[in-house]
Amino acid sequence: MTSILAALFTPSGQQGGGMSVFIIQIALFVGIFYFLLIRPQRLQQKKHKELLESLQRGDQVVTSGGVVGEVIHIKDAQVTLKSGESRLVIVRSSIQSITNRIAGDVKEAPKEIKPA
Repeated sequence: MTSILAALFTPSGQQGGGMSVFIIQIALFVGIFYFLLIRPQRLQQKKHKELLESLQRGDQVVTSGGVVGEVIHIKDAQVTLKSGESRLVIVRSSIQSITNRIAGDVKEAPKEIKPA
């Protein structure tokens, strides 16, 4: 371990590790890049895919364009929303979040105990 640190911090006039130090630096750069950018993005994509798979009729959703509506029909790649007095057919992947579900599909929350 000390030889690696010595090779990393040798003055430029002295002979260092050369190519092995360069490879270690590139590997560290790729590792940091993976854990800070690639992995979190994949986790976010996985959560969004699960959200789209759990979509049901009656769900209140928000699209990526900011349209709020209720799901009234679901096809493979298209969803029909009722927003106000209009009906919109949108691409399923443009749904950003589900704001609330109809009462029958929501898991029952634990009841709060109120003091007597």
